[in-house]
Amino acid sequence: MQVIAGLCAAVVAMVVLWPLRRVGRRAPFVAAVVAVGVAGVALYTLVGTPKAADAVAAVEPGPASLEQGVRELEAALAREPQRADGWALLGRSELALGNLDKANQAFARAVGLAPDEVPLLVEAAQARAQADPAKRFDDTALQWLRHAQQVDPASERAGWLIGIAQRQRGQDAEAAATWEALLPRLEPAAASALREQIAIARSKAGVPAAPAADDAAGGGVKVSVALGPDLDTAALPADASVFIIARMPGGPPMPVAVQKHRLADLPLQITLDDSNSPMPTAKLSSLDKVEVFARISASGQANRQDGDIDSPVVQVQLPSKGTVTLTLR
Repeated sequence: MQVIAGLCAAVVAMVVLWPLRRVGRRAPFVAAVVAVGVAGVALYTLVGTPKAADAVAAVEPGPASLEQGVRELEAALAREPQRADGWALLGRSELALGNLDKANQAFARAVGLAPDEVPLLVEAAQARAQADPAKRFDDTALQWLRHAQQVDPASERAGWLIGIAQRQRGQDAEAAATWEALLPRLEPAAASALREQIAIARSKAGVPAAPAADDAAGGGVKVSVALGPDLDTAALPADASVFIIARMPGGPPMPVAVQKHRLADLPLQITLDDSNSPMPTAKLSSLDKVEVFARISASGQANRQDGDIDSPVVQVQLPSKGTVTLTLR
């Protein structure tokens, strides 16, 4: 409902404020549309309730106002069809209504008018994949993604989606190479998750594993984490987190490397290395030994809270060659 409220507000604002574009005042127009859309979401969040939505739905279908706004937006675009942002908004609105073909047509018009807008190219490519029965990125979507990456080589979304498109085509080695180029720009948790996908892609392609992350990151520690047989997790929330932490022995509690996973993911096999460091100035590879342990956190915070469950601490000499086994009891 928040999404529909925001889209309705944005569509209505675009229709009402269209004269600003006609006189060339683009910045005020865009700012006003965004502000009204955000206000719509905020207003619904403050005063809207699911029961109220149900009561209204019994009288008038929820999407009706959005559909009316979309038709008015189409009429405005018929008068001034050179508005790329208008076509993009129409595409998002049609997606919200489930009209995937119409959404793709609108996004294609937007891309034709603004072919170098990277976020638009990525959004349009995703819309095409969403409309495909197999959720595949077709040649047009892949072309848009490659152009987005050419315009902005730092675009993480474009790179990630290009890798997916390559894997869909059976180009697993190429996908691995595409994703590997993203690793230096990602946060530690995201980089760790992407390495798993890279390993899968390399395995599918029959390509030897990449140089060990331990070596590439300046030394690492392989860790196996599991639940003890007597640990009762029934009292823990379903979304409890597990942190695997390496810290300096006898030093401050701040980790030199940490990964966060879901409790449901256990048992785990991971590698802690410099890419998992929360502070660039405190690297795991700069130490000759570390303490490694795992923590179940009901709050989702790495800092210890009442009720958290820690594994026994294991001291590891670096560089580490074996696997550290951690058991949460």
